Amino acid sequence: MSVDLTGDALTLDEIERVSTSGETVSLTRRAKERVVASRRVVEDILASDKVVYGVNTGFGNFKNVVIPREDLEALQLNLIRSHAAGVGDPFPEHIVRTILLLRINALAAGYSGVAPETLDGLVSLLNAGVHPVVPRKGSVGASGDLAPLAHVATVLIGEGEALFEGRQMSGAEALTRAGLAEITLRPKDGLALINGTQVISALLARAVLDAEKLARSADIIGALTLDALLGSDVAFDPRIHEARPHIGQGIVARNLKRLVAGSALRHSHDDCDRVQDSYSLRCMPQVHGASRDALGYVRQIVTTEINSATDNPMILLPAGDLVSGGNFHGQPVALAADFLTIALAEIGAISERRIERLVNPALSELPAFLVEDGGLNSGYMILQVSAAALASENKSYAHPASVDSIPTSANQEDHVSMGVTAASQANAVADNVANILAIELLCAAQGLEFRRPLRSSDPLEAVHRRLREVVPPYDRDRVHAPDVVASRALVSSGALLSEVADALGEGGPIE
Repeated sequence: MSVDLTGDALTLDEIERVSTSGETVSLTRRAKERVVASRRVVEDILASDKVVYGVNTGFGNFKNVVIPREDLEALQLNLIRSHAAGVGDPFPEHIVRTILLLRINALAAGYSGVAPETLDGLVSLLNAGVHPVVPRKGSVGASGDLAPLAHVATVLIGEGEALFEGRQMSGAEALTRAGLAEITLRPKDGLALINGTQVISALLARAVLDAEKLARSADIIGALTLDALLGSDVAFDPRIHEARPHIGQGIVARNLKRLVAGSALRHSHDDCDRVQDSYSLRCMPQVHGASRDALGYVRQIVTTEINSATDNPMILLPAGDLVSGGNFHGQPVALAADFLTIALAEIGAISERRIERLVNPALSELPAFLVEDGGLNSGYMILQVSAAALASENKSYAHPASVDSIPTSANQEDHVSMGVTAASQANAVADNVANILAIELLCAAQGLEFRRPLRSSDPLEAVHRRLREVVPPYDRDRVHAPDVVASRALVSSGALLSEVADALGEGGPIE
């Protein structure tokens, strides 16, 4: 399959397919026509000798330096070389594929004046699986993600480093092995390749895709914990949530109600003297739901951004005006990334509190640390410690990066977004939360072992069975790390969601 790019209709689902499933892309006829039309504006400017920023001037603080016609190709080449100044470990290949995809889509919108041959070169890189080596650090998220995008462009011109067929090599060698030719940059091409928010957006899109899976998994795992702790579903009465009609809250309450319906464990304590469950159980709709509402907002922002033109200057068709603006500034996505980080951190924080209730005999009425022969065996003691470490780390990541700004380019760029930092933090928290939820899943399933012969609901028993296919019950101490890895794989892959959907049958998957 191939994803057809128009410049204004890319979806997160298509990003997932191209970035992780290796699907190729192509430009629609309408996109190609816009690209040709915008390039014609650049060529007309060159023919007229009119002085225009980015076409025949220097960049940033050199904006007033006019470049002679004979040096214009060298200007673009120098721009790419000088801006490829990133540091640190490289982004993984799926992020690089997303960066390539988003830059192609932005250029396809026809606001940048890029030469069609240069855009075709980017398409060929992506489709051939030539993935530039792009260092993670070096962008402040304004004037575009200049450094990382320049590293992408170096491979296009036969320089830099790339991964191809599982091996790192020079950009020139990668092009040769893939049967591709290097591109000669024409006036404005270099600026068109690097002036945009595609690195921030790629990272944020990935974080949103992961976060949506984690949010739904948190409802499932939280419901399993509720049953293992003999919790009540009274707090999920729809009348409560109709009185406070936040969208996410209502969704989570409905999910939890469905997930525990039919559980013998829930009815085992109908006559007990417990009046209310703890907040980490009773308030899952309010906490998980608030994070879902935040996630919905972030999805809206990133969907807008991946279909936006973020170049400067911009060619405005059909008038053919070339106008300088500030669409390259990453503030809209930087703020959204920070919001997502906070929302994810809260899912992890409440999950860690549920883990504590499961392992603490004073709170759970289960064996201490969920193991027989406590003392001889330490059980799940240190898994809660690991979860606490991750939840604490998330609090540090949740300090918003977007409130910081260090002026750059001789104070010409005097306010920046730090958007790549913000989006990187969101991904780091998503990774931590996946591990926290994996630990809660292990603990909740182990708690269920001590409630036998009572059975949970059909969907939660399906989850328990799926986990037991890869992680056996914990009857004596063993190394926990492989169990966490196996549990994490179920959370991250969406396997839990599939199990629950199958068990719920005609009622459909959880929301």
